[in-house]
Amino acid sequence: MENLLSVAMILSPMLLGFAIRLPKTALRLLDKALDGLVYAILWLIGIGLSQVDNLVAQLDDILFYSLLLFALTMACNLAVLMLFDRRLPFPLALPKAACTASGTSGSFKQLLIVAAGIVYGIALPKHYLPPTQWSTYVLMLLMLVVGLQVRGNGITLRQILLNPRGIQIAVLFILSCLCAGCFFALLLPDVSLMQGMAMASGYGWYSLSGIVMTQAYGATWGSIALLNDLCREFFALAAIPLLMRRSPSAAVGAGGATSMDFTLPVLQHSGGIRIVPIAISFGFITNIASPLLMVFFSSWR
Repeated sequence: MENLLSVAMILSPMLLGFAIRLPKTALRLLDKALDGLVYAILWLIGIGLSQVDNLVAQLDDILFYSLLLFALTMACNLAVLMLFDRRLPFPLALPKAACTASGTSGSFKQLLIVAAGIVYGIALPKHYLPPTQWSTYVLMLLMLVVGLQVRGNGITLRQILLNPRGIQIAVLFILSCLCAGCFFALLLPDVSLMQGMAMASGYGWYSLSGIVMTQAYGATWGSIALLNDLCREFFALAAIPLLMRRSPSAAVGAGGATSMDFTLPVLQHSGGIRIVPIAISFGFITNIASPLLMVFFSSWR
């Protein structure tokens, strides 16, 4: 019952937001609200990390585990999706000038906010720190805003659910991430298969995975999930223009859950307008699957 409640608390705000139609003029306000909520979540993650015992001694492990998980997930994703494009090609009329990677300064800013949270948590007494429940409330608000944005941009369930290519890429992407999570667990004796698959189910949604994994396994593992998904964001910005020419499916998969928002402009500029419905379909499915799978696998420890 507790697991079902956790899923409901995460997904219900998104579904509620998707049911509400707002005027286009409200979308700019939603963009600003989303930025603020993401920064708040990153700050809260930093505060949680500051409370970890022997934090400095664990930094090497955090960096090693996050890079290992990132390497395994990206290797599995790219191998499976490139093979898929070989078997079932999807030709695109590529634009003459591919979009170059930009926006990495935003990712650096996010890391700085986490660092600011760590400093805040270390510098101040515990009674000045926000309650742990705040992270859950902020996450629910973030999910509501995501749902409102999807509906406000005119994306219908018909567009999403009836796009065969987007669904195929999403299924292969999710399965390959689960394989990567199993490899991660097999390489690390202190990580169970369920934990490995939970850690690999963030799909680049760092503001979600950082909180959910912190609640399930502690701040150290939440930080590993956060860094892993931030690495995906960095990689996607740099690699999508190169991948699009060789494997459009791998280019879409590189962005993970961000393919329907943050990395969508890069995908569109690199692959043209035909890639947009596929990216939105793929991104929507992975956005729904990510919290479901993380909560499901982490509940089994």
